[in-house]
Parts: sequence; C-alpha cells; structure tokens
Amino acid sequence: MKLGYRFADEALLNLALTHRSAGRPNNERLEFLGDALVNLVVAEMLFDTRPRADEGELSRLRAQLVSEPALAERARGLHLGDALKLGSGELKSGGFRRDSILADAFEALVAAIYRDGGFQACRDWLGTVFAEPVAAAGPPQKDPKTRLQEWLQARGLPLPHYELLAEHGEEHARQFDVACVVEQPLATRFEGRGGSRRAAEQIAAEAALAFLCDRP
Repeated sequence: MKLGYRFADEALLNLALTHRSAGRPNNERLEFLGDALVNLVVAEMLFDTRPRADEGELSRLRAQLVSEPALAERARGLHLGDALKLGSGELKSGGFRRDSILADAFEALVAAIYRDGGFQACRDWLGTVFAEPVAAAGPPQKDPKTRLQEWLQARGLPLPHYELLAEHGEEHARQFDVACVVEQPLATRFEGRGGSRRAAEQIAAEAALAFLCDRP
C-alpha cells in the first residue's frame, strides 16, 4: 500500500481493511464514521477553492467527488485492494476489485486515521489525497438516466422504462440485471448489471445513450 500515513496503532489499520465477509470484528463501523469525515473535509475543500460557486454547484461537485466510483478510484491509487481481508466467497468472486468494497474500505481507512491521529491528521491526509481530484473537478455531469430522458424529450419521443431481469449472488454481494427499453426511434433493449438496481439502471441508460448518440 501507498498510504502516506504511519499508524501508531496498527490494529486500527487491520480493522479498516477487514471486510464483513471475513467475519467480526470488521470495518463496517469505521466505514460509517469515515463517510461523515470524507463528506466534511471534501465540502470544506470545495468551499475554500470555489469561492464563486453556489450551494447547488458545491453539492453537485461534492457528490461527484465522494461517489462510490470516485472513492474506489482513490482506493485503487492507494492499492487498498491488495491488502483487504476478505472471506473466501469474496476472494473467489474478485471482491478486491469491486467498487463498493473498495469505497467502503477507503472510508474505513479515513476513520482509522482519525481515531489514530486525530482530526487534523485525518484532514491533512484527505487534503493530500483529494488535492488533485478537487482541483480537476469540472461542472458535474448529469447522470445517464437523466441525460437519456432529456435526449428523448428533446426529440418528442416516449420516455424509456426499466425492467428488472434477474438478481444474482449472495445477500452481501448482490448483483442486479436490468433492461432499459427504448420504444422509439427503435424498439431496442439495453442491459446493465450493477451492485444495486439503481446502478444497473444507470449502466443500461449509458449503453442506450452511447447507441443513440452514435446513430446518424
């Protein structure tokens, strides 16, 4: 791992890297605390670096920066996946690569640093990790479902509808298959799979957008 922080209490680091599939104790409680800390520090960074941004823009930028995929990207940059303690089922299914597990581990790590070194140490560490993402954050893009709806509305076409096709996996690692059905300009179905129904719908909508926008 490339943490950039040295723990006085290594037990906190070990706990932060222990997924619930590995048994108890695990990082779920730390994840709860870390979520609040990440939101606070990123909000403060945006407040300080975007003096002209209104509340709505700040909220959208923060949502973009602390989303599950964004936090998973931060975790990959730290190589957290290589150090995670997972149960045998998660190991076999490649849980160390899954966005949800990586994002949760990142939040747990943030809380572990806070408990180990105090708020200022946690704030400084997060400031380093998020310096580049905050500086590079542009105007937040609307989610795929919203963009697909607006694309169809602009052309006077019916709105899409979404169908749940199947659910897979154990309770703690559920996967959902969803179809996005676009009746016009072509009666076409686009499928997506995600760790929640909403995530699968967004992936299916993204596929629909890619297809429709590529048509002449």
